[in-house]
Amino acid sequence: MDPVGKALWLIESRFAQAISLSAVADASGVSRFHLSRAFGAATGRTVMGYLRSRRLAVAARALSGGALDILTVALEAGYGSHEAFSRAFRNHFGLTPEQVRAQGHLENLELLEPIRMDHNLLVELEAPRMEDGQALLIAGLGGRYTFETNEGIPAQWQRFGPFIGNIPGQVGWTTYGVCCNSDDAGSFEYICGVKVSDFSDISTELSRIRIPAHRYVVFTHRGHISTIRSTVYTIWNKYLPEAGLEVADAPDFERYDERFDPESGSGEVEIWIPIN
Repeated sequence: MDPVGKALWLIESRFAQAISLSAVADASGVSRFHLSRAFGAATGRTVMGYLRSRRLAVAARALSGGALDILTVALEAGYGSHEAFSRAFRNHFGLTPEQVRAQGHLENLELLEPIRMDHNLLVELEAPRMEDGQALLIAGLGGRYTFETNEGIPAQWQRFGPFIGNIPGQVGWTTYGVCCNSDDAGSFEYICGVKVSDFSDISTELSRIRIPAHRYVVFTHRGHISTIRSTVYTIWNKYLPEAGLEVADAPDFERYDERFDPESGSGEVEIWIPIN
């Protein structure tokens, strides 16, 4: 079973208990960083966000069925108090537990059902290469996302287009999509940028990141950029676990050179994953 399949099994079988991201990662056999990336690629959600949504969905069903004791429902959903549960429930659904119990139905609530792994996303990968990547200075536009909100990345690339060729110290025309500064809540920073010689003349509206020299496993995605999710899914949920490679907690990035046509969205994109 792949790491995400193991994570889903653990969450569905134990979501009433206290579960941390570390515990889910340990059960999945990969690091927290690896699991966060793999889970997002597979489900479009963060690990802890999925856990929270599943807990609240089960609680909502119990309340709509007329559960008398809200505290009992809260405890069975993994919350330690009526107050914490009610706050999370209202923030998630826009209704209080009492209101859902009183209405006696779920028609106006969006419940998350258990996710089943979609193995149709698996694709055949070309054999990757190992590369000792040099240190990089990247400057560009940055934004913070989760896997539930990353649909904003294509628009970020559109906004970045006019900057290409006009950034002080730009080196070459290759562009980079860098994932970095992730946290345990499942959010990460995405920077679309170019390589620069130094940061001294970079304007404050642009983000900047130093990527240290590292060992990488490098994959190639061919075809339209809209299908890259299947490539990323296969890398994180099949190739890396089966190869026994330990992913480093460091920036990974997409590399777009002359083989990619940004006008049509087609061509070749390299995906660089840092490994220990």
